[in-house]
Amino acid sequence: MKIRTALAAGAAAVAVALGSVVAVAAAGGEEAAPAPAVPAADSADAGFARDMAVHHQQAVEMSFLIRDSTGDEEIRTLAYDIANTQANQRGMMLGWLDLWGLPKVSEEAPMAWMGMRHKPGKDGALMPGMATKAELERLRKTEGEAAEILYLRLMTAHHKGGVHMAEGCVSACEVEVEQRLAQGMVDAQRSEIDLMAELLRKRGVHD
Repeated sequence: MKIRTALAAGAAAVAVALGSVVAVAAAGGEEAAPAPAVPAADSADAGFARDMAVHHQQAVEMSFLIRDSTGDEEIRTLAYDIANTQANQRGMMLGWLDLWGLPKVSEEAPMAWMGMRHKPGKDGALMPGMATKAELERLRKTEGEAAEILYLRLMTAHHKGGVHMAEGCVSACEVEVEQRLAQGMVDAQRSEIDLMAELLRKRGVHD
């Protein structure tokens, strides 16, 4: 709850910083100072916001799929937390793009802002860690413990890709609140990777 509150506060802070004009002491009728410059369309800040919004959307989709495929409360709680957190973060990143007046899609290849120019896979895996269309369809059709194991494996890979991207933003992004959000993703998703490894071990999976 504290993390979510902090993220919400961060979104409000960046909205003020990017969308408002700061008044300078007006005794002498001085003009207001201009708002800080917004990131360029090809900046790390814009690229991370665009790419991670897409990456997060798949995590939300997978989490809703497993929620409907299992009655296990630990898995359902994990899936709810991931879906809720990543949907909120996705909304923040898309909101920043709106505030900056930048497009939500780009002709640049995914990960170009990291210097990677990732080539999307043939089956819909747009970025590192993302599941293919076939894997999503398999998750959609699987139930019970088999679905839990598949979800945990897919989400672990997804988180590892997300951590890599978020670390790139921590290093290259210039908007402070976005850097803080990215670092929060790194910390939270590493913790969830550890949790998912433990949940897999409970199900006899040790890889």
